Amino acid sequence: MTDQQNYNILQTIDSPEDLRKLPAGQLTHVCSELRQYIIDILSENPGHLAASLGTVELTVALHRVFNTPFDRIVWDVGHQAYGHKILTGRRNTFHTLRKYKGISGFPNPTESEYDSFIAGHASNSISAALGMSVASSLQEKDRHVIAVVGDGAMTGGLAFEGLNNATANQNNVLIVLNDNNMAIDDSVGALSQYLVDITTSQTYNRMRYDTYRLLKKLRLITDDRRGNILRFNNSLKALLTQQHNLFEGFSIRYFGPIDGHDLGYMMKVMNDIKDMQGPKLLHIKTQKGKGFKPAEESATEWHAPGKFNKTTGRRIIPDNLDQPQLYQDVFGHTLVELAREDERIVGITPAMPTGCSMTFMMKEFPKRSFDVGIAEGHSVTFSAGLAKEGMIPFCNVYSSFMQRAYDNIIHDAALQKLHMVLCLDRAGLVGEDGATHHGVFDLAYLRPVPNLTIASPLNEWELRNLMYTGYKTGSGPFVIRYPRGKGEKKDWRNKMEILPVGKGKRLREGNDIAVLSIGPIGNQVIKAIDSIGNDLSVAHYDMIYLKPVDEELLHEVGNKFKRIVTVENGVVRGGLGSAVVEFMADNGYTPLVKRIGVPDAFIEHGSIPELYKLCGIDAESIARTIKEIV
Repeated sequence: MTDQQNYNILQTIDSPEDLRKLPAGQLTHVCSELRQYIIDILSENPGHLAASLGTVELTVALHRVFNTPFDRIVWDVGHQAYGHKILTGRRNTFHTLRKYKGISGFPNPTESEYDSFIAGHASNSISAALGMSVASSLQEKDRHVIAVVGDGAMTGGLAFEGLNNATANQNNVLIVLNDNNMAIDDSVGALSQYLVDITTSQTYNRMRYDTYRLLKKLRLITDDRRGNILRFNNSLKALLTQQHNLFEGFSIRYFGPIDGHDLGYMMKVMNDIKDMQGPKLLHIKTQKGKGFKPAEESATEWHAPGKFNKTTGRRIIPDNLDQPQLYQDVFGHTLVELAREDERIVGITPAMPTGCSMTFMMKEFPKRSFDVGIAEGHSVTFSAGLAKEGMIPFCNVYSSFMQRAYDNIIHDAALQKLHMVLCLDRAGLVGEDGATHHGVFDLAYLRPVPNLTIASPLNEWELRNLMYTGYKTGSGPFVIRYPRGKGEKKDWRNKMEILPVGKGKRLREGNDIAVLSIGPIGNQVIKAIDSIGNDLSVAHYDMIYLKPVDEELLHEVGNKFKRIVTVENGVVRGGLGSAVVEFMADNGYTPLVKRIGVPDAFIEHGSIPELYKLCGIDAESIARTIKEIV
């Protein structure tokens, strides 16, 4: 743990109240110590580094100017908020960040009253803050509510829905747009360029602001919600620039852009605008990775760098030359192989090209690769449009993020039975990112949708084979789910073949009990059965497909076995286990079926082995369950 004695001022801050008592001259030192503290802790306990380094001054300004926790700060995205956690009573536990039973890597109201809203995904802050502000107005509470939108979250559709509704009701929301021109990879799209071009000059913005203050002091303008100040701002800007501002087009007062690392000026602006009536937006420009040169130079690489040497700036990367590939890399390389075969194949991802390894496709086929920004619903419907015109899209979205595109899957893809492959990376329990990121619902929420094929590979060979099958099979959207992390095989580059749709495999003969699994969690089943040895005769089936399920195989199991165990790295309600129970009931079989999977609860953060054990899907727990049933 980092020596607190190295942080003379920071160690005296146990709450924002302590920060607000400090002399103004010490605040820049607080920023320096806070930034170094984040670097010190994350060098040994990995987390999201670059984004939080860029928001240090913003964090100090917010807690200095506003009366938190009564005033609400809604962080969006949540991995900007490490400095916020440290300043709000979690400095001494910050070293437990993302560890099992430690503090969360994202704001969580159950952890602290200063975390006003959950913030694992992106683009929800404006809507949530708007609701909080309207509630405060209805309750006649003089509360400030601030939405901090950053790290690419402004590209999400929900953010624009919030903007569109911001002036419909009485509220005083302050939207702080933290513009670092980044999500995880570089931000893309017209909005990203707009945020660069929006700057009339710093001189203009200061002039406009100073003119407004002078006219207000002279009582020549008022501050009413739809009054003169808004028209003044819009008119002055239009006069000088011959253009209107996007946010002012939503009737939201716009201020900026200003330097998000100029602490003094940022606090001055916040103090001056915080009591203005009606919604307003403060546009700040920051540098992701600020204060740590390697992160400044390569923000994508240092978004979540793992362990690193804080002195030399070198990442500590294990030697993986003799290790299996990450599933995401197997996907990325395989997609390139397929794209070489067929020019109709295209790749789509919502702001995660590095995380899902779409970067390999982007390097070799840049015109056939598309990063659409943090916009999962759009990524699916965009892919559907490509498919409608004869392309074969591979749309890669993290499982938990695909939840936001559910309607798009149903209405735009499945209903039209389009030939497209939906690849769900990070399926199942993902580890240290916790409940907001676990991809445990996809099997359950996708299984009822007509025209979908849903599959999950046991290993890297099956992943490649399923990608090939999805490419060659044009009977509707083809869903492939696979986990975060490494696979099982060093020689993963097999010759691809079609896996018959709706057909599983018997991996092991047995007479006493049958275990049915889907996906890589089947490798835990293999280990469990090996540990049981000859004490029991256990059959093991790799289902491969959840939909259509292999009915021939299930008839075989129903006729032969009175005891069945299903294992899945997903919620037990609605997934493989439910499909097996439904089949047995519909066909008159009456076996005892024990379903093993993620229970009906949101699972906390921790390492994969810890969470597997917690949910009973590790090899030891599976073996114990099998023995208990028999």
